Amino acid sequence: MTVADNAPSVPQDLLRRLQENRLGDPFQLLGRRPSGKSGTSLRVWRPGARRVHLHAADGPELQRIPDSDLFVAQLAGTLPRDYRLHWQDAGGAWHSGHDAYAFDEPLIADFDLHLFGEGRHWHVHKMLGAHPLSIDGVAGVRFAVWAPHALAISVVGDFNAWDGRIHLMRGHGSGVWQLFIPDLPAGAFYKFEICGADGARRLKSDPYGREFQLRPETASVIGAPSQYPWADAAWLQARQGRDYQREPMSVYEVHLGSWQRSDDNGYLSYREIAQRLVPYVVQLGFTHIELLPISEHPFDGSWGYQTIGLYAPTSRHGSPDDFRYLVDQCHASGIGVILDWVPAHFPKDAHGLRQFDGQPLYEYPDPLRGEHPEWGTLVYDYGRPQVRNFLLANALFWIELFHIDGLRVDAVASMLYLDYGRNAGEWKPNQLGGREHLEAVDFLRDLNIVVHGQHPGAVVIAEESTSWPKVSRPVDEQGLGFSMKWDMGWMHDTLDYFKCDPLYRRYDNNKMTFGLMYAWTESFVLPLSHDEVVHLKKALVEKMPGDDWQKFANLRLLYAWMYTRPGKKLLFMGGEFGQRREWNHDRPLDWWLDTQPLHAGLRGWLSDLNHLHRDVPAFHERDFEPGGFDWIDCNNLDESVFVYRRRDRSGRDSVVVLNCTPVVRHRQRIGVPSLGRWIERLNSDAPVYGGSGVGNLGVVEAFAAACMNQPCTLELSLPPLGALVLSLEEPVALKQNKL
Repeated sequence: MTVADNAPSVPQDLLRRLQENRLGDPFQLLGRRPSGKSGTSLRVWRPGARRVHLHAADGPELQRIPDSDLFVAQLAGTLPRDYRLHWQDAGGAWHSGHDAYAFDEPLIADFDLHLFGEGRHWHVHKMLGAHPLSIDGVAGVRFAVWAPHALAISVVGDFNAWDGRIHLMRGHGSGVWQLFIPDLPAGAFYKFEICGADGARRLKSDPYGREFQLRPETASVIGAPSQYPWADAAWLQARQGRDYQREPMSVYEVHLGSWQRSDDNGYLSYREIAQRLVPYVVQLGFTHIELLPISEHPFDGSWGYQTIGLYAPTSRHGSPDDFRYLVDQCHASGIGVILDWVPAHFPKDAHGLRQFDGQPLYEYPDPLRGEHPEWGTLVYDYGRPQVRNFLLANALFWIELFHIDGLRVDAVASMLYLDYGRNAGEWKPNQLGGREHLEAVDFLRDLNIVVHGQHPGAVVIAEESTSWPKVSRPVDEQGLGFSMKWDMGWMHDTLDYFKCDPLYRRYDNNKMTFGLMYAWTESFVLPLSHDEVVHLKKALVEKMPGDDWQKFANLRLLYAWMYTRPGKKLLFMGGEFGQRREWNHDRPLDWWLDTQPLHAGLRGWLSDLNHLHRDVPAFHERDFEPGGFDWIDCNNLDESVFVYRRRDRSGRDSVVVLNCTPVVRHRQRIGVPSLGRWIERLNSDAPVYGGSGVGNLGVVEAFAAACMNQPCTLELSLPPLGALVLSLEEPVALKQNKL
């Protein structure tokens, strides 16, 4: 191929805009195009180059357009797409590679863009972001980003010295920009340099980035396609048929960065965590772990709740495939994985979503809707289809690509109310004059319809702290459609009751009983979460009154109430062995405590409660049905003794007795529904748990005498600050008196 003497003409307006880095479609000017009857015009943009040659360092040389970095040539014949350029930089070194502007056809189908514009592209993460692929045998990376207000966008990274002049993207009427850059390897760092309408340039991480640099660095990373060999097909198949309404669910809430650490106080990898955490959770008897947010976030102190990289597991613990290993190991051991997910807000970090293309895009433009003044964060624009799509597709992303079994949606109340955390004058009503955030309501309903529809058996749990009706009821019944909802009222009432000196608990009796007045209005999870052991609230055991023995007895009693009452269970790490200091995200738990007698006893008690919850249907089958629970006595104010029955779907009964004072009560009579031998299945005062050993020698015989509106009676010794769990061995028919 030869170069003609005459250089091709160049449109000066396009060249000027190119030099100003404001050319929305660089393919208008750059690349190859037919010229004349059989020739080819070639235009190459190579800022900082001295010389540019075609095919080889000694191949045909392109001519520089004066006062520019544009090199041109008029070629005889056609030029194949895979032509290579060789250029000499300012220091005299030679480089070579394919030309990004040879790949000029659209990289994204119109149908994909249409679905995204409607907000219904459930796999938009395959369209946007950075994706290694080959075109006509040339390997590279396809970049795409949504930024409808931008004048120009460049891909910058360590592969082009972060020079925004080199790889300008092509804009589209949909607001999506795209470019294929050949010869890029996985592992390269990149960002988008976005020129907004104000002319200012902003460096932004990729909203759909799959990997990120370890903080404090903020670049996105080109990730290699996953090579992880999943081994949980049977688990996923079985999950489709699960009904978590009637199955056991006890959740161990974990912050991966502070559960355990390495000897030098560094982070453990996902694979190291898997080897330690999974057998521990199995031993304790939990059915699930719930991970505080692990999507990429810049600030450790946010605990993951101010996320930037919603599509990337944090690099603090390793690669995406390393995280897949952790999930896979959980499934192999029968443990489900729930991910704490944050669609309620995002931080204002300069490299993140804030004013992404020079003006509000992911957030509402009106600060009365677009900011959380209480948290200093921004609110997603739930009314914009592409933003809804970003979030909805992300929920599916974690379930599909990482086999997550469910999502716990953070701060739902902040989404539902326009005046949440705002004073008068800091919010404005909806179009109906109310305080409800109607667009967020629609978004949450869509979320649950999509997740439950696409992935039967996956759960979506709301952290919702108000009395909003029907949070966990189906959308077609005017509900929000969540699988379950955290019962924050139970948590506050229970902690208030158990923090109270037993001498005065008689005055707070309603804090134990009130929750059962509304227990079946929703499908509730009973949470003792991370929020209750930070910010000077004290660790759970330190909230309890009395001396050390009483503190642990009280906490064992509290756990008995939690595990035998209707509702699924959640406990934050450290609560199982009585962590004494408040949780600190920068330090591991105090594992040395686990060997101390009272602490080890508490852990053993918690483990036995978990196994009770899993193994005895009465304690999980009818958590969300009123027929699964009856008060036998909830009005014994003088003695603060509570008696209640749990019943499974086949009618088998268990009875629970709570003595909420440090007084031993011998020959205490309680009513039970049946004659027969009642097995003392669990006793929180057993010496193995750190108790004093008051009990009933394992079995009690009921006799026929009416008591507490029950036909039969048990006479028991009630341990101090103790809980008894009794199960009927075999019912005995009552004899009927003949007249």
